[in-house]
Parts: sequence; structure tokens; C-alpha cells
Amino acid sequence: MGVGGHTLEKKRTTIVLFSGDYDKAMAAYIIANGAAAYDHEVTIFHTFWGINALRKQEPVAVKKGFLEKMFAKMMPKGAEKLGLSKMQMLGMGPKMIKHVMNKHNALTLTQLIEMAQEQDIKLVTCTMTMDLLGLEKEELLDGIEYAGVAAYLADAEDGNVNLFI
Repeated sequence: MGVGGHTLEKKRTTIVLFSGDYDKAMAAYIIANGAAAYDHEVTIFHTFWGINALRKQEPVAVKKGFLEKMFAKMMPKGAEKLGLSKMQMLGMGPKMIKHVMNKHNALTLTQLIEMAQEQDIKLVTCTMTMDLLGLEKEELLDGIEYAGVAAYLADAEDGNVNLFI
């Protein structure tokens, strides 16, 4: 019960993760986990390149057309394969940042995603983007939800904090 006998409504945070950059995805998941720790209901809506954070790292056998196969080959498979938004340096940037993070005992993006799932953060993947990029549910992590823009907007409408990353 809240003040004066009124029940307090749970605060809601929604994040659109559009970026496929490791550092931006980390920021989204750090904010999401922080909001959940403060008892917010949290939704992360993964669209376009943000979906790659939820791809399984191991290959999954699924039937695809030529273009879909090309997209699948070009896109990173899973959180730890994402590049940085700045200082990519032919692949050295991500290795360096991960080394520094490890030295400071910071969680990896994979660990942040696992923590989000443990905190019941709703991880949603945009079904339209999946169709466009030729991604199948079998290629993505277990325990995530699939929805379109309307479902995201319904969550965002009640959101106290709405972020686009």
C-alpha cells in the first residue's frame, strides 16, 4: 500500500535496442538491470541490428533463401561477436575493451543478458525485423518473446522511462 491507502503502481521502463554495437547494447542492459533492481517492470524491444545480441552463438540448421543466408553470414552471431560503435580498430577495439572490463570485474554483455532474464526483464524481438533479416526463432536465445511494434507501443505508453539506443 502506498500513501493514504492507495496502491503504488509499478514504474515501467522500456528500451528500444536498435543498435548492434557492443557498447550500446551493454548500456541498454546496464540501464535495464538497474531499473529492474529498482523494481521497475522492464521491456527491451530488440529491433534491426539489436536482435544480433540475442542470436545463439552456435550454428543452427534452418532453411533459408539466398539473401537470408547472406544476411546471416554478415551479421554477428551473439552478444560477444558485436563490434564497438567507436574504436573498432580492425577487431582489436572489442578485444581491448573486454580485457579492460575483465580486469575491472565488469560483467560481459552475455552475463548482463542472463541477469536480465533472471530479473524477469521482458526481452522482446521485433517479428517484422526477423522477417526482413531472415532470422528464425530457433536462431535466437530461449525465453524471449516475439512481437510487433504495436506490442512495444502498448508497453511504452505506460512507460515512466522510454529509451531508444
